[in-house]
Amino acid sequence: MEFMLDTLNLNEIKKWSQILPLAGVTSNPTIIKKEGELDLFEHLTKVRELIGEDPSIHVQVVAKDTAGMIREAKKIKEELGGNIYIKIPVTPEGLVAIKQLKQLGLKITATAIYTSFQGLLALKAGADYLAPYYNRMENLGTDPVAVISQLAQACRNEQHGKVLAASFKNTSQVTKALVAGASAVTASSELYATGLADPAVMKAVDDFATDWKDSQRKEGI
Repeated sequence: MEFMLDTLNLNEIKKWSQILPLAGVTSNPTIIKKEGELDLFEHLTKVRELIGEDPSIHVQVVAKDTAGMIREAKKIKEELGGNIYIKIPVTPEGLVAIKQLKQLGLKITATAIYTSFQGLLALKAGADYLAPYYNRMENLGTDPVAVISQLAQACRNEQHGKVLAASFKNTSQVTKALVAGASAVTASSELYATGLADPAVMKAVDDFATDWKDSQRKEGI
């Protein structure tokens, strides 16, 4: 299992990179917008400094045409180097771009996946990660568990690719995605915080501390 952070907030990345077994950081234009005006490549260089060389960074193109996607992908790789995945939406133009970029040796995360059919085409085009949108599918009446399960099985059959599930509103969805076969998930820092903030857990920790103090008359071991 791989756990990734879906944010570009430097403070949150610094904090959660120490807590999580962090496999990577994902981004898209909406996430970039949340951080205000910034120099993208300078900002991503800071992200790399925080997380180290091994975790992946996933950066999305904004062009809608194949030529524009390829041009932007080359620039992203040239500017950032290292363990970079180019996020390409699974559209007709995107599928062409995925095939051509794989021929150039770039690593690809196929994104904006709402159906198994999209994911299967992206996998066969050579995408390294398939990113289905869990909550968005659910909102549209599509069964995200079924889609993730089908794509995970396809990855096993092809002996290539991983499912990187995204777009979550709660930790229950994250758990269901992983149980369904997703190799990786990406979620906001807020969602990770919520998942670790169970009052019952904190009560148990507090009770243990109280019991220790009562029995030993000292704070720590």
